[in-house]
Amino acid sequence: MSQRPDRLLIRGGRPLRGAVAVSGSKNAALYALAAGLLTAEPVSVRNVPEIADVDEMGELLAALGARVRCTDGVVCIEAAEIATTSAPVDLVLALRASFLVMGPLLARAGEAACASPGGDVIGARPIDVHLAGFRALGATVSRRGADWVASAPRLRGARVFLDYPSVLGTVNVMFAAALAEGTTTIINAAAEPEVAMVAEMLGAMGARINGHGGNTLTVEGVPRLHGCDFTVIPDRLEAGTLLLAGAATGGDVRVTNAVPGHLDSLCAKLGEMGVTIERSEEGGVRAASRGRLEPMQAQAVPYPGFPTDLHAPLAAALTQAGGVSIIHERVYDNRTLYVGELRKLGARITVGGQSVIVEGATPLVGAAVRALDIRAGAACVIAGLAAEGETQVHGTSHLDRGYAHLEAQLRALGADVERG
Repeated sequence: MSQRPDRLLIRGGRPLRGAVAVSGSKNAALYALAAGLLTAEPVSVRNVPEIADVDEMGELLAALGARVRCTDGVVCIEAAEIATTSAPVDLVLALRASFLVMGPLLARAGEAACASPGGDVIGARPIDVHLAGFRALGATVSRRGADWVASAPRLRGARVFLDYPSVLGTVNVMFAAALAEGTTTIINAAAEPEVAMVAEMLGAMGARINGHGGNTLTVEGVPRLHGCDFTVIPDRLEAGTLLLAGAATGGDVRVTNAVPGHLDSLCAKLGEMGVTIERSEEGGVRAASRGRLEPMQAQAVPYPGFPTDLHAPLAAALTQAGGVSIIHERVYDNRTLYVGELRKLGARITVGGQSVIVEGATPLVGAAVRALDIRAGAACVIAGLAAEGETQVHGTSHLDRGYAHLEAQLRALGADVERG
């Protein structure tokens, strides 16, 4: 991916109107690419967003010995040979999802080594869930320098209880269990659509998995998996960002290829804010403002609750709601870093523990702000779109990790935005 200017210029005050398609899911695509390590046969993953995180995952897989080719949203992976079972630290530290190579490497090669993953600084992301799952399947886990090392001559199915319904932990244990001997039951599994999609992809590769979409998964191990051709689901977080941008600007936005069921919690909250919601049977959601937004309360919790990744964008939209709104963060302990940036635009926001209190409706005024992580950057963009004057969002390399064509999408909806 070519380097783009690290600043976005937004001349706000324009209601966003129109229809726009969303990209393939950032998170689901990363999980699907990691799944390519589970088989020696070619795997094709379609509808992959053109974002920096995908590039970094491709580099990591290549460093482990896989052949990786990317063409027009299709990533082809062929991991016929595993060159090394140790993930390079520099690549691991750049990407949160990097730890997902542990499960496939352990299942195929009997050993895996990886440092604690990097990514956005939004709070603790303990990997205890992953490691406990590997241990339950019969692996020995230890430290070697900066790396966590898991080894097992043969993984065996077991009942695995997850202390927390971690998305990455669920996926990693599911990867390992797919090639284990016997049946694995994962209790308190994450129910996110991206997890269900991974289970469906593994099923297309010959795995036997039941219960995905719920909190108990059953994985019947098989001796080997084969290649597949699989399409990534639409990005519900990108869709949510665009719908919230429309609401914040008093607009009327339709995302044409989102899965309405994946957006139930957001649609419910937008409805509480006084936004008219229409769902399309063909796929898609429309959010049309009816005037002044109403205040509301939300809790960021695991799926099917309101997603933590839309906490910051929701707060930006709530600056335009008349009255006091509260968002309780129940997932990450450092998600509220965005608050200081929105204050630079005139937002009246305070933080109390893990809760954010937003007082509105507030006339925002353009200023220079910084994207501190992917979703904090999205919040700055939404606030800039609602503000009068010019907003400069610096650090947009964070946005590029999660949004493939954000400027083009916003321009298609009538926004005045450009890189510069």
